[in-house]
Amino acid sequence: MTLLMVAFFYINYQKELQSFDKSLLSRMHLCSYSLKCKEFKIDFKEKQKQNNYMLLKSEDEILSYYPIREASDFLLKLSLSKNLYHSQMHHLHKSLILNALISLILIIFLSIFFSFYALHPLRNSLELTQEFVKDILHDFNTPISTMRLNVSLLKKECKENKKLQRIERSIENILLLQENLKNYLQAKECSKEVFVLSYLIQERVNMIEHNFPHLNYTVTISDKTTLSTCKKEFTRIIDNILSNASKYNKTGGFIDILYISKEHILIIKDNGKGIKNPKKVFNRFYKEHERGLGIGLHIVKKLCQKLGIKIYLKSKLDEGTEVFITLSTASS
Repeated sequence: MTLLMVAFFYINYQKELQSFDKSLLSRMHLCSYSLKCKEFKIDFKEKQKQNNYMLLKSEDEILSYYPIREASDFLLKLSLSKNLYHSQMHHLHKSLILNALISLILIIFLSIFFSFYALHPLRNSLELTQEFVKDILHDFNTPISTMRLNVSLLKKECKENKKLQRIERSIENILLLQENLKNYLQAKECSKEVFVLSYLIQERVNMIEHNFPHLNYTVTISDKTTLSTCKKEFTRIIDNILSNASKYNKTGGFIDILYISKEHILIIKDNGKGIKNPKKVFNRFYKEHERGLGIGLHIVKKLCQKLGIKIYLKSKLDEGTEVFITLSTASS
């Protein structure tokens, strides 16, 4: 609307200038008949190749020539000084700018009003949807706790078997999805902590490797390396990356986690299925497999931005993926 208004006022400005010049020329015409006008300077000019009855502009004045009946060798010259011309134009500019500002303020006010009016129902719907999802996530806790308890009891009665392991793995995936959705919906401030990087990584590996016994995990990080950041959010980042590296791997595959202290880069590497479009994996709802909702790595990207961490990855189909996390706050 602002651009349209600017275009409209520019066209109107050009028309006003033309109208002002036409009015000035009309006054000169009337003055050429009576010569009773104090506004213009009257002079006579030897006839050459001047254009008559036209408004001409020079460096010093605005002028017009008119023929004299009884003197064919001379022309009547009516002129207006450039300073006086600009003074009259100034009043025109002032009026046009004032009208433009009033119109702009009115358009801004109306735009804000209609924006709030149009977006208010949408905002209410989004808030209701978020509250609904939060309530569902909260209600998940009871059935999940019941399932975990019953699985524990079954393990005591039936000992270890593959079916119970698959159930446990599914429950862990539900918990991970629940935590991802909570992080996606809630944007809370976090407090920084200083912790040993290798201890945290090893802890997360120990939790996930039981669900993927067919994979080999290795952690190569010095026990002296510490990291100062929001521990909970950083844990969510590591859990999501390890989960993806594990779920989309192959039997006998590996997941290597190493830290390069000189470059402050944490690398998580696997030899799994790989990614077809690595540049799209951080986009919301993008996924290349039927599993999941496509928000895990999008949440990872958001958490990294929140913590001031740079993340990127390289991947080839059927060869594996490397995730690079730059930890500027790490020290060895």
